[in-house]
Amino acid sequence: MDFSVKNLWVVDIGGVEVWITQTIFNTWIIMLALIAAAVVIRLKLRGLRDVPTGVQNVVETVIELFDRFVQNTAGEKLTHLGNWFFMVFVFILTSSLGCLVGLRPPTADWATTFALALATFTLILVMGTIYTRGAYLKSFFKPNFIFFPLNLIGELARPVSLSFRLFGNILAGTILISLFYSLTPIYARFFIPAALHFYFDLFAGLLQTYIFCVLSLTFIGVAASSE
Repeated sequence: MDFSVKNLWVVDIGGVEVWITQTIFNTWIIMLALIAAAVVIRLKLRGLRDVPTGVQNVVETVIELFDRFVQNTAGEKLTHLGNWFFMVFVFILTSSLGCLVGLRPPTADWATTFALALATFTLILVMGTIYTRGAYLKSFFKPNFIFFPLNLIGELARPVSLSFRLFGNILAGTILISLFYSLTPIYARFFIPAALHFYFDLFAGLLQTYIFCVLSLTFIGVAASSE
């Protein structure tokens, strides 16, 4: 696994070069895997029962837990954002777990994490404007209009900090695992890597996924609050 993002192909579309990078390709693989999993689960859920069992029981439990998580973090009125953040949660976590099969995590590329953080920033603006009837926009000029530049910079810093936090932690794990594989003899790669992958891919990946979603939902919840 490399530290830098490789460019795999260059596609010419109407005279414009489109670079298909390793991040884009791996993102497509993860998306296909998640879509395939969603289709399989949907087929398993045909003929829902009043008393859930098996796959239906697992799916309903996960949905209830995540809805409760969104409600406790952002507030009951923003529970409808659960669908979006469940997708974000699963995508980020799957990206980290991709290391187990040799995929460079798309979240180890700042372009991916910034795109996710930018979506959060858009939701902050939209939910804040909708639920506070303009009070959120007025907060940019408090306590005085001369503080508008500082308030604006503070708000713009949120997606930047969110993206760099996730990107930095995932990239650090990717670099450390890559260094281990490149600096240790072949016979030593069959024992220690399991612990490294468990920590950086599973534990740290789950932790960073949780932190990203919690901070995003908290920022949106605060913006949508009238207080």
